[in-house]
This record gives sequence, C-alpha cells and structure tokens, in this order.
Amino acid sequence: MTEKKENPQAGNPLHGVTLEMMLNQLVDHYGWEELGKIINIRCFNYDPSIKSSLKFLRKTPWARKKVEDLFRWLKASESYLSGDES
Repeated sequence: MTEKKENPQAGNPLHGVTLEMMLNQLVDHYGWEELGKIINIRCFNYDPSIKSSLKFLRKTPWARKKVEDLFRWLKASESYLSGDES
C-alpha cells in the first residue's frame, strides 16, 4: 500500500513564490508610487528599483512581512473576484 502524504504547503499562497516574483507582481499591479503609499518605506519612494528593494527587504524582516502580507491580500482578492476560492 502506498500512503499519500499531504502537502503541508498546499494552502500556502507563498509556496514556490520568490520575493522577487512577489515584488515584480506588486509593482506591475500598483506601480512604485502607489506601492510606496501602501507600504511607506524609502526604497519604494526614492529612486525605486527591484534590485535595491530586494536588498533592503532581505535584510529587514518587518518590511518583508508587509510585502508578503500585501501579496497575500492581492492574491486572495484576485481569487475572490475570479470566483476561484480554492
């Protein structure tokens, strides 16, 4: 008999998503200006770039958490609007 192992990451919207992927999707969706208003951190408001933002976010847990939380919210709202609540 083979046992099926449940994937503990199955319900995790961040599973398989890198910080760079999250940041790119957020910038594509909101743009730097709006993202800087939502998450008020210097790297989003002054001469923003993916590279400098990733460097800051990797070193700053509180800021990374804000980005991850916004990404989760964006994905949840997209799922809700598309009718896919899985």
